[in-house]
Amino acid sequence: MKFLQERIVSEGRYLGGGILKVDSFMNHQIDSLLMRAVGVEFARRFKPLSPTKILTAESSGIAPALAAGIELEIPIIFARKHQPVTMAASAIRETTVSHTHGGRVELIIAPEYLTQKERILIIDDFLASAKTIMGLASLVRKTPATLVGIGAVIEKSFEGGRALLKVLDVPVESLVAIAEFRENEIIFL
Repeated sequence: MKFLQERIVSEGRYLGGGILKVDSFMNHQIDSLLMRAVGVEFARRFKPLSPTKILTAESSGIAPALAAGIELEIPIIFARKHQPVTMAASAIRETTVSHTHGGRVELIIAPEYLTQKERILIIDDFLASAKTIMGLASLVRKTPATLVGIGAVIEKSFEGGRALLKVLDVPVESLVAIAEFRENEIIFL
């Protein structure tokens, strides 16, 4: 997705330590037209897998997941980081490490949304170390639902997360992949 690469180059800022700041269009302020295009592309790539729901993490994964859900005409579920009083005590939990948040985070979902008939597509904003995505996959494995694919808007391939996802044996798609950061330059695959 050339236009996504162009936005990353023009507005993204490398903060060091593997952190790419893209909050002017994706993580804080959201460019709705860009997200629509992201959703169209994810739908094109994953429609053949017949997903029935999309799972993502609160909160940065919600925009691309929602865009894909609209295009695929399926619901999205986001794993919460804090359990609200409205969620049943039987919630399914997984703890993972967040590079962005600088520590451990808990991912929580209500089991009634991941039944045996569900075919789950995980969509997230970044694929880097894959710890959040592996946490989401672990949540799915704790239910009778089936994981069918994984999508990320931006992959930082130098962090090796894709290799960790091979054990899941599902297709993994990223819309753009970054090979490395060189001072202020972003090198794409």
